[in-house]
Amino acid sequence: MSGGTPVAGGGFMRQRHSQGYGSSGDDLEDDACSRMRPSSPPSPSGRTWIEIVENCLWLASAAFIVYFGDRRSNLIYLLWHDGRIRRLPLYLGMIGVGLNLLIFIYTSILAWSIRRFDEKLELKKWEITSIAALPFVTLCGLISFCLFSFALWPIWSFLTLPLLFTLFMACMVIIPYIMIGIFRPNIDELRTD
Repeated sequence: MSGGTPVAGGGFMRQRHSQGYGSSGDDLEDDACSRMRPSSPPSPSGRTWIEIVENCLWLASAAFIVYFGDRRSNLIYLLWHDGRIRRLPLYLGMIGVGLNLLIFIYTSILAWSIRRFDEKLELKKWEITSIAALPFVTLCGLISFCLFSFALWPIWSFLTLPLLFTLFMACMVIIPYIMIGIFRPNIDELRTD
């Protein structure tokens, strides 16, 4: 017991005077509810300058690839109109990327709704769903990468692999900035404890 106010019967009585009281840490339940919550979630602005430079390099190299394409036309025009591209592997790779995006969006929305309702049973269901989806997402991503490499090899040959990896890394840099505004948790909730 963490001390308290003496009472007439010879014992001690704990009193909570305000939401911000602090205890000595002996009573874990009281100590846990008296800790202050962070005012906002960690933001991407807390990064070091090296990470910022790396992200800018990924984005600049991806923009260079998209803009210059094969030196005659940009990448978007090539994907739509160039006859050297093998179309079936390209379309199957796009279907694989689309499946991965659907799985990511589904697990993100599921995690957001669970955080919102804070149900223990639902949290366990989300953990099982997201863990079970990891092998499928990884396999689908690898197959899509191989299909894209096979489809675009006639244009860039051995440069296809670094080109696709650069585009993948640029997407990984951009996605957290897109998702952070959509699924921002509500921190200013009224506590009833």
